[in-house]
Amino acid sequence: MAPQVKVALVSVSDKTGLVDFVRGLHALGVELISTGGTKKVIAEAGVPVKDISEHTGFPEMMDGRVKTLHPKVHGGLLALRDNVEHMATADQHGITMIDMVVVNLYPFEATVAKPGVTLEDAIENIDIGGPSMVRSAAKNYRSVAIVTTPAQYQKVLAEMRAHEGTVSDATRAELAVEAYTLTSGYDNAISTWLRKNMLKEQELPTVFSVRGGKVHEARYGENPHQRGAFYRTLGGPAYGLAAASILQGKELSFNNYLDLEAVLSGVREFTQPTAYIVKHTSPCGVASNNDLAQAYSQALECDPLSAFGGIVGFNREVDPGTALALMGGMDKYGFLECILAPKFSTGARELLAVKKNLRLVEVPDIFAADPYDFKRVTGGFVLQEPDTKTEPDEMRVVTKVQPTAEQMEELRFAWRVVKSTKSNAIVYAKGTHTVGIGGGVYSRVDSNKIAAGKAGWRARGAVMASDAFFPQADNIDVAAEAGIAAIIQPGGSIKDEEVLAACNKHGIAMVVTGVRHFKH
Repeated sequence: MAPQVKVALVSVSDKTGLVDFVRGLHALGVELISTGGTKKVIAEAGVPVKDISEHTGFPEMMDGRVKTLHPKVHGGLLALRDNVEHMATADQHGITMIDMVVVNLYPFEATVAKPGVTLEDAIENIDIGGPSMVRSAAKNYRSVAIVTTPAQYQKVLAEMRAHEGTVSDATRAELAVEAYTLTSGYDNAISTWLRKNMLKEQELPTVFSVRGGKVHEARYGENPHQRGAFYRTLGGPAYGLAAASILQGKELSFNNYLDLEAVLSGVREFTQPTAYIVKHTSPCGVASNNDLAQAYSQALECDPLSAFGGIVGFNREVDPGTALALMGGMDKYGFLECILAPKFSTGARELLAVKKNLRLVEVPDIFAADPYDFKRVTGGFVLQEPDTKTEPDEMRVVTKVQPTAEQMEELRFAWRVVKSTKSNAIVYAKGTHTVGIGGGVYSRVDSNKIAAGKAGWRARGAVMASDAFFPQADNIDVAAEAGIAAIIQPGGSIKDEEVLAACNKHGIAMVVTGVRHFKH
């Protein structure tokens, strides 16, 4: 039979639900030992409680840094109850067994998230005694229940009430695992912050750790026979897709999350109201327009066939007019998987509600981004800074033909779109909307031909962006045949002179940025 909880040590930073919990423990006959502010709250609630100093025979000292680091605490936690030698030693030194520890830790992460936090403030909010008790209790979980969050209070009390003051073996094991998860994350948060703020590491971190907590199961993985789940990054407030609300529709799949991230990373490139349509993590239509509904219609016109079953993202609230445009697009060209936006108006939600399987994904802050970008490889991962260049370092005209001021703006727009298109990437744009996009294929000239084919007659007088340099002048020939008037590209090819000559031959203006935008 599981051991009865007779003595509990309580020391918490988060006082949520504390009074009700300790009242429940007291009603079950549990003796309470506590520290500092926690003891004060318990006593003021009229619940009998013993001070930790009375229990150990030593005062709290050194501004509270030392209070539970004592053999009468850790001996009472670590002693094996079925070990005769352990129990004899405990009796010899007057060590009382402690059957439950209720601890949550100093709020280090909340402290360092505050503006202007100093190193001294951060150091003082590194908990020592709390994690030590958590680890000791968790190690001896067969005899000690370790409670580390208010979310566990109700379940623990319910078990104790139903089973004569005991906590089941299964629950104590579960609590122990959660306890070690807590301390591992706590140490990771401290080391990560100190590495940056105490060691002042300026390069990519020497040690990079990512902790994820499962939010929910995905409908499936990349394919229906694979399981999948969505995890949010732990160690701070939720942001990005982790802060999203799914307002309607089916559960998201693994692929939906990848496409939503592509939408999110693409649409945040633009300050003007923008619609961004993605299929298989690459854009198939993008447009900016002061009228959001018009932006969607223009983005859809780029490639309505590829938009079938895709995901649409907006960087503005979806209003009823935009919702009507979305409904019209779906009625004409087929369904959408998801719509992402920072907000959906009540009217828009009412209109879109008829599409019961359509997911509406609300991401309040679409501009919140990760500090690093990393991808898994077998046995490890590669890490990089994110590509945050939304404006070229330079816009150097290298051809005899000069682009007009209007074309320069069109080139900037196309450059933003090509940045989030899978390599090899070519984007045709007219005004502030795409007319043809080619990407994700082996050769640049093939991407160019795809973009030209999608654009058709709309390529006449349009501009073209390339995510990397042109290996051959054949790309210029394809662009000229399509009717492209101006090109933006990084430059840097050994064939640059041939490319430049081809542009001059065809009367195409070309702007060089010096910045490549590969996206693998």
